[in-house]
Amino acid sequence: MPPVAAEVVAVRPSIPLFGAVTVDGSKNAALPLLAAAAAMHRSVHLSNVPANTDVETMLTLLQQAGWHAARPVSDPHTVAILPSDKPQPDPDPAVASRIRASYYLIPALLGTYGRARLPWPGGCAIGERGMEQHFKVYERFGDRSTVDDHGYLVEAATGGRGTVSIMLPFRSRGATIAALLRAVVAGRPLRLGQPNVSPEVLSVVKALKIARWESQVSEKVLTLQPPPSATDGPLAWTVPGDKIEAGTLACAVAVSGGNAHILGVRRDDIAPLVVALRWLGVPADAEDGTLTVQAQDAQPTGRPLRAIASLSPGGLDADFEPPLIALALTLPGTHLFADDINPGRHGNLLPQLIRLGATIDELSPTQCRFAGPQQLTGAGVEATDIRTGSALLIAGLTAQGVTTLGGLEQLRRGHADLPVKLHALGADICEVIP
Repeated sequence: MPPVAAEVVAVRPSIPLFGAVTVDGSKNAALPLLAAAAAMHRSVHLSNVPANTDVETMLTLLQQAGWHAARPVSDPHTVAILPSDKPQPDPDPAVASRIRASYYLIPALLGTYGRARLPWPGGCAIGERGMEQHFKVYERFGDRSTVDDHGYLVEAATGGRGTVSIMLPFRSRGATIAALLRAVVAGRPLRLGQPNVSPEVLSVVKALKIARWESQVSEKVLTLQPPPSATDGPLAWTVPGDKIEAGTLACAVAVSGGNAHILGVRRDDIAPLVVALRWLGVPADAEDGTLTVQAQDAQPTGRPLRAIASLSPGGLDADFEPPLIALALTLPGTHLFADDINPGRHGNLLPQLIRLGATIDELSPTQCRFAGPQQLTGAGVEATDIRTGSALLIAGLTAQGVTTLGGLEQLRRGHADLPVKLHALGADICEVIP
């Protein structure tokens, strides 16, 4: 199956999925790493960069703001980021509003132009995109933020020395990355309380270590120290494998009763998903960069799964929740799911699953409960956001008849070719040509 170009795919119940497939680089790690590369003001070669549309949008924004960003013909999964000598301070607001991660560019823009003018974050419609904590981070560096209906302007402070100390009220990934990159641009030490220590944040910390920034990370405090002396020369960073794509593929293999090796994902990144699979009775393990699922040997436990999205260290990433919902619908037990981090996500996903015949009790806008196993029936459904689309692909593998999934432009924002990967494992998926 070639890369999917159609806007609709048809999914039918599949034979057990078998084989091996390699995940793309992580979108959620690639976006802040691209912004970090721009903040370094030196050449950065970033490898394992995925080709989803959110990443392509970020590359466009960098180019619009004056950076050189290019994929070598010999290695399309590597991106070279180079400083530019042609100032162009403001990216196109219409382009920037397509993604949430445009706010990662603020520090690089402040360091180059002294100001950053951007629209309010876009991306998936899964809840309010508050930036209050971001603005408080910049205020701690002395920057000035003003807002209006169209977006916001951050103006850089001049001067400033010594350690910047910040205590976050909750473990915001965006605010944590904002603090890290603002410290890099300012060349100042940082002490950040209650940081987000997700794999995506730790990927940025690792990249900064390669650039000779010293750091210490714990659940309570993250510290960052500038290099002891001025550094230059090119840097080489790598985007980690996409843990969410790996988890989605694992859930698809599990619902089909198959066995598969999912390559290119770090064990620690996928650990909460492995725990959930084992709890449900699906044999799964992650070692040496490979997630192995042996659902052919599954013995459903019937135990209720409580999948609560969390920002805490070691907690369940909210993006794991939708594929787990699709899997749990097929397994015995009364299962509870909650996602207070993205308060609009259930409002997108649950109505689509109900169209397939699912019976789900919505306890609140962010919590739901249902009993399994349930038999779904194919119908026309829509990928209203990235994770809703991936969960519906999984549901379609078990639904009687044909499930047609539209809105693939949403799915491609986070996954360049998820239907192709599923097809490579044996899933019955094909394009619907109008």
